[in-house]
Amino acid sequence: MPQTRNRLFDEFSKLMTDAAGVAEGARREVETLARSQMERFMAGMDLVSRDEFEAVKEMAALARSENEKLAARVAALEARLAKDEAVQTDA
Repeated sequence: MPQTRNRLFDEFSKLMTDAAGVAEGARREVETLARSQMERFMAGMDLVSRDEFEAVKEMAALARSENEKLAARVAALEARLAKDEAVQTDA
């Protein structure tokens, strides 16, 4: 009887190992399918890459800085023009 019992446990253990292997294969198959579906979905959305986003972000920061400099320059020129006009009207 002890010999049959060991064989029964061995067969059950082998069955569980095979079932775990099948489950792992199914999990990988589902992950692959989900990944391909997500990639297809994202490809249709026309998303930008991280590198492209960072490049545009840097360009926007530089443009904002340049805009602030130009705004200050225009304000200085307008103040100078107003001062010149005031001097001409007083004269």
